[in-house]
Amino acid sequence: MNYISTRDTAVKVSAASAIASGISKEGGLYVPENLPKLEKDDFAALCKMSYPERASFILGKFLGDFTKDEVDYCTKGAYVGTFDDDKPAPLYNLYDDVQILELWHGPTCAFKDLALQILPFLLTTSAGKVSGGKKTVILVATSGDTGKAALEGFKDVPGTEIMVFYPSEGVSPMQKLQMDTQEGKNVSVYAIKGNFDDAQSGVKRIFTDPEIGEKLNQNNMLFSSANSINWGRLAPQIVYYVSSYCDMLSAGKDLKDGFNVAVPTGNFGNILAAYYAKQMGVPVNKLICASNKNKVLSDFLNTGVYDRNRDFYTTISPSMDILISSNLERMLFEISGRNAAKTVEWQTALKQNGKYTVDADVKAKLDELFYGGYCDDEKTKATIKMVYDKYGYLCDTHTAVAISVYEDYKAKTGDALPVVIASTASPYKFSASVLSAFGKAPSNDEFETVNQLSELTGTVPPTPIKALRGKEVRFNNLCTPETMDDAVLKYLNIK
Repeated sequence: MNYISTRDTAVKVSAASAIASGISKEGGLYVPENLPKLEKDDFAALCKMSYPERASFILGKFLGDFTKDEVDYCTKGAYVGTFDDDKPAPLYNLYDDVQILELWHGPTCAFKDLALQILPFLLTTSAGKVSGGKKTVILVATSGDTGKAALEGFKDVPGTEIMVFYPSEGVSPMQKLQMDTQEGKNVSVYAIKGNFDDAQSGVKRIFTDPEIGEKLNQNNMLFSSANSINWGRLAPQIVYYVSSYCDMLSAGKDLKDGFNVAVPTGNFGNILAAYYAKQMGVPVNKLICASNKNKVLSDFLNTGVYDRNRDFYTTISPSMDILISSNLERMLFEISGRNAAKTVEWQTALKQNGKYTVDADVKAKLDELFYGGYCDDEKTKATIKMVYDKYGYLCDTHTAVAISVYEDYKAKTGDALPVVIASTASPYKFSASVLSAFGKAPSNDEFETVNQLSELTGTVPPTPIKALRGKEVRFNNLCTPETMDDAVLKYLNIK
């Protein structure tokens, strides 16, 4: 299994090289040269496996230069003893055939744990094969959840340094606290004066700056990424969609006509993983893309025009406050027939003009695969309250967006196929916003707000959230998008 670049199909590297570098030198994203297929017998076998075993089976098909022992080492290290009840991705039956795929039972209470608990194992194993002993410097732009999950995954991992950049006013108080109190000798955290797109663009700029790259090389270092631009981040997300299908089969669900998947997404990686699972043989029917008020993705799916020239909104679902969706590049590459020239054309137009329009045949394929919808803050809050009042289930502000958009889809189309709705975070990561959905005023103290929400709903806050109380704030760094380069070199002690 080799990997090619979305912007130059002549580029061909091993899995280890793709994971270790994170992004191709010309700025393209790595994708598998060929997608593996799962057959009926494969699913029958997977149904009998534990989650770590399923992960080994599936990821082994993508990691052609890893031995079976190396793959097993990675999956067991990530998924054994790390998640609640050793169940990283359980399904919760909300009502009828509506399943909530709970992806927040890991150490940071967000879906990013499913990928970022295994990425350090994948990355260090990859680096051992291709980096020649260089230290790996991981740069991360985050809209909230990736940052903490990456910091937790990579803290004190030998041979690595990790720097996280988050928008100073664009994350929840709990997300900010999780990052700013992070332990570890090899970690650094910076708030930036800007939004997530500024942070993401800055990281990409640093990645592809030849002068900075040469400075790292002279100091026996190399860059990698823990964002979902890194295939090592995206591939583990495919596993939980395959796993949810197997769990439904094992529960006797009637899936002869397939099932739908609804995903709240801003950077498109989570729903792209569901697309890849579909291409591998999981019978996903419609991919329901749920946006918040920053609805650049749902607008694109409905019109074929991607236009980031619009107002940016800070919402109560901040992990989706994104106008430049990196992983959409992989999607466009795939459905354009792996046309790298077209992909470059669209990405160049986006960079220069802030917008592009896809061809009619690409738009037709998008229509076949996707449904795009959005939900504003008021409807998000109404959905949180409705779901709790009607079903006794407490969800966070991102999951509520997905539930709302799914209900709109079902009402509009009459499609009542079974559905898996990705639940991406614990409600206690956004306790003030969730509490306000019930008409209650949150306390000025974040942990008192957590207590208020717990008492009101009779739910128990996750242990990692409660453990933050009283932790020392280690980081209060602040930079601008333009000075991110200086921050990186200063942290690495490179002149």
